Amino acid sequence: MKIKKRAIPLLLLLALSMGLLSACGNKEAGTADAAAAGSGKLKKIVIAEPLHSTGYLPLYLAQREGYFAKQGLDVEVIQAAGGAHITAVVSGDAWGVIGGVESNALGNKNSSDPIVSVVNTVNRANVYLVAKKGLAPAGDSPEQMKEFLKGKKIAAGRHGGTPNLLTRYYLISLGLDPEKDVTLLEPADASTVVTMVQQGAADIANGAEPQISDGVAKGVWDEPFYKFHDLGDFSYSVLSVKKSTIEKDPETVQKFTNAILEALKTVQSDKELATKDLKAEFPTLSDDAIKASMDRAYADNLWSLDGQISEAAVKQDMDVMIQTGIYSGDYSYADLVDMQFVNQAK
Repeated sequence: MKIKKRAIPLLLLLALSMGLLSACGNKEAGTADAAAAGSGKLKKIVIAEPLHSTGYLPLYLAQREGYFAKQGLDVEVIQAAGGAHITAVVSGDAWGVIGGVESNALGNKNSSDPIVSVVNTVNRANVYLVAKKGLAPAGDSPEQMKEFLKGKKIAAGRHGGTPNLLTRYYLISLGLDPEKDVTLLEPADASTVVTMVQQGAADIANGAEPQISDGVAKGVWDEPFYKFHDLGDFSYSVLSVKKSTIEKDPETVQKFTNAILEALKTVQSDKELATKDLKAEFPTLSDDAIKASMDRAYADNLWSLDGQISEAAVKQDMDVMIQTGIYSGDYSYADLVDMQFVNQAK
């Protein structure tokens, strides 16, 4: 179903009203891009994101530091919550999308023009479980975690989204039935988890940065009691386009990939600049929360170092979805991933 042109702005307003204010579209960002775009020198493309996230920092940094402009591109990032980031690219409202490979696989079912991932960004299962202040498991053994989680109200993210899938996967691994042994709350907008726990709607939340550090700073919860990053390589957030885009306009895909690869390197080599750009994206967060968010990202090896999407990362991602029963049938790495642009950029 084609998204109406005004649907995404409405989703954006909803996300902003319910979550953290971001600096998406900040006038400071991409000043050179805008000026050049006005002169007709840059090619305008739109990337849809499911929420504003620390994990997507390489994308924001490439905007702010002019890496896209250097490649002849003017990139706009729009927020499309509730799974609309996939439908945005399918419908043509967005040129590309950032999100999980498994979300692309769901969207590709029965599609004649599937979404294909071209460069990696977040190579870890980038979510954590947190409990409301004063609530904590007795220990971290499977038995203790099972006892702790049973009967709890858990804000797990939208049904079919990666955080939701990971929550279900973990519950199943502990021997709990996600439909009977806990109450899963499935908000369409993942940025609402702080408010849900703060207001008592949920006991536990599955969230990402900067929401985790924001909740700690506000005294809503303590440090996470469980993190999914230990699953290892995981195609959690990759940048993807339609197969027809690769076939018809490979030059633009290559330029976009070049800019993301440069940003991935900068995030690792210039932490001060990366922190400055994250602060610009989340101006309402305290400096302490920004620092905590960045420290956690580096400690957990959040970002891909080289843009490669490995078969192991895709398998881990798809295995989680298949074991939850959300996805059935076969899949092919070759159908979901095309690394030619990353390889050619070397």
